[in-house]
Amino acid sequence: MRLCAIIPTYNNPRTIEEVVARVREHISDVVVVDDGSAEEARAIVQGLADSGRCQVVFRPENGGKGAAVKTGFAWAHEHQFDYALQIDADLQHNTHDIPRLIAAVGEAPTKETLVLAKPVFDASAPKGRLRARQLSVFFAMVETLGRKVGDPLCGFRVYPVEAALRVKARGDAMDFDPEIAVRLVWEGVEVVHVPTPVIYRAADAGGVSHFRGVRDTLLISWTHFWLCTEGVLRILSYPVRALIRRLRRD
Repeated sequence: MRLCAIIPTYNNPRTIEEVVARVREHISDVVVVDDGSAEEARAIVQGLADSGRCQVVFRPENGGKGAAVKTGFAWAHEHQFDYALQIDADLQHNTHDIPRLIAAVGEAPTKETLVLAKPVFDASAPKGRLRARQLSVFFAMVETLGRKVGDPLCGFRVYPVEAALRVKARGDAMDFDPEIAVRLVWEGVEVVHVPTPVIYRAADAGGVSHFRGVRDTLLISWTHFWLCTEGVLRILSYPVRALIRRLRRD
């Protein structure tokens, strides 16, 4: 298994160097996707590339977290990686758990496995965000007819690169994480969950949230609406799809 790490970043000048250093303790091939950051952050990312600590892809303008991760998928595919770990650039995730996420890939019985971090929150987690998160968890359960996805919003996960590209997730912002998780379940990818602590850092500690309250909540809600609709259509069309598969085999 060839594994790389994808770190999407947008204006994280105070934390990106430490995140790269921590990830490199466990994964040697790291690509930082700079999603149109301002000059200060871009200069730091360029310095990381110049020093050989990571590969860097600069996006010309900010397209959103999902757009940045998809750029990372394209890079991983081009460089023939089988799996890619996604992790945020704000030190929110516990990098000490990276080996546990990687090990979980080999524990699944199927060839393609999606490993999702199951966040364990402390007192730093905003209560409003947690309540909204539960709605997304509920709709993911409806869309996949079970608890296969768990928490669909945590951006700490390991993807099978080919499958991640194959499902063609449309979301480019915060709606990307729940959409691609649901679509990978529909694709038949095995899902493994790994509990891990998540910390919301204060601004003076480098914590930068790019979650746009109203806009991103509406985007995620709209995504769940279409996923629910598409899920119903998938159920109704299942007999036809099953017949087509049988005819192809015969």
